[in-house]
Amino acid sequence: MIRVLKRVAELLAVLFIVSLGTFWLVSKMDSDPAVTMLGEGRTEAEYAAVREDLGLNDPLLTRYWDWLSNALTGDLGKSVVPPYNGISDRIAAALPVSLELAVLGMGMALLFCIPLAMWSAYRPGGRVDRAVGAGALGVLSIPSFLAGLLIIMVLANGLGWFPRAQWTRLSDGVWDNLYHAFLPALTIALAETAMFTRILRNDLVTTLQDDFILAAKAKGMGPKHIMFSDALRPSSFSLMTLMGIGLGRLIGSTVIVEYLFALPGMGTLVIGAANAGDFVTVQGAVLVIAVMYVLTNALIDASYGYLDPRIRRAHV
Repeated sequence: MIRVLKRVAELLAVLFIVSLGTFWLVSKMDSDPAVTMLGEGRTEAEYAAVREDLGLNDPLLTRYWDWLSNALTGDLGKSVVPPYNGISDRIAAALPVSLELAVLGMGMALLFCIPLAMWSAYRPGGRVDRAVGAGALGVLSIPSFLAGLLIIMVLANGLGWFPRAQWTRLSDGVWDNLYHAFLPALTIALAETAMFTRILRNDLVTTLQDDFILAAKAKGMGPKHIMFSDALRPSSFSLMTLMGIGLGRLIGSTVIVEYLFALPGMGTLVIGAANAGDFVTVQGAVLVIAVMYVLTNALIDASYGYLDPRIRRAHV
């Protein structure tokens, strides 16, 4: 119980620092929100009235406290550019797109990397191991935007199997949604698969040399049982950590994929708001992304006890 309370306190401290840093950095944007709202050519009195209404004349800590207290109730403010929508509504529309892409991309990468890593680690240095290693290195050397363009050229423009620039939400049909999300998710999954495969393969090779694996072999356990039941779980620590970091990163960094496939996700929202000088939207979006990143990594930390019972018993 004490360990749980300590972990919760650490998370709250991290989230507080993240929110403070986010607010401070965004407050340093060069654009004047008053000019952004009213446009050029207005009088200084009109600009001053807007700054007063937005609270920009208040001390930084006062503005931060007002923003944070509102954010804790779910109110992230309103956009300072037309049509002046609520930030919470805009994030609620964009977040499911980026979250789905990140989860699908990670899921596809995990589906690909586990058999590849096992196959490669079973005979390290063999033909399969060398082929998988060369393929992973080749995929990592291709930038994501180029990989996306190649996928579009082959699967969308060439073969016509998938659409390029359409998006259907889950509420409009699961299969239709997955059909439109497949290509952007595949683009994300390629690079993640290459990284996951290399990490998991190296950890599997190390685990297969441990005494408990040698004991399982001596008992006559088959290769499949050893790989899936004995070696995979204790070899997954680095993979799970990388997945947690990657999932949090992808939620806000799929902007290239979203641009290539014209998707209305968080990356598009943040870039568009920054270009328009909409600091309120940037603050709210970055805060939500940061919170999800921290919580995702907390869940990954909690999963370690399941992957290795020795960790669970060590804290009893």
